[in-house]
Amino acid sequence: MKSLFDADAHEEIQNRIENLTTESKASWGKMSVGQMCTHCQKPLELAMGNMNLSGKRPGFMKRLVFKIYKPLMYNDKAWSQNLPTARDFIIRDEKDVITEKAKLAELVTSFHGLKDTTEWPAHPMFGKFTHEQWGKMQYKHLHHHLSQFGV
Repeated sequence: MKSLFDADAHEEIQNRIENLTTESKASWGKMSVGQMCTHCQKPLELAMGNMNLSGKRPGFMKRLVFKIYKPLMYNDKAWSQNLPTARDFIIRDEKDVITEKAKLAELVTSFHGLKDTTEWPAHPMFGKFTHEQWGKMQYKHLHHHLSQFGV
């Protein structure tokens, strides 16, 4: 899996974001392109410590399930369509595509700029990720949704 910390992957993702238009339509799911751009900002904000998830910490059984699924977040296998998402990452109201594209592109660059960071906040559901895992997971999430919109 590519990593958003790699220069080539960063450039690729930025080009794909730039190719989104107000006319871009999803191949699956319910989000509009503006909602998707806003949705994709959330995991980046979470990784950089600029966002917390609402709700209580998962109990023992949920933590065990998340531990089992954790490698799927950053491995080379593509994510399935229509996976469940954290409540805080669901975007219900319509968003301006141009504004949200710009915010997403800025966050992608900010995250890429942390390529030398060694200490990361723990994910509230999955726990600790290594630097390599964070980079791969962020790339994989963006790739998943940009593919959803055909870019």
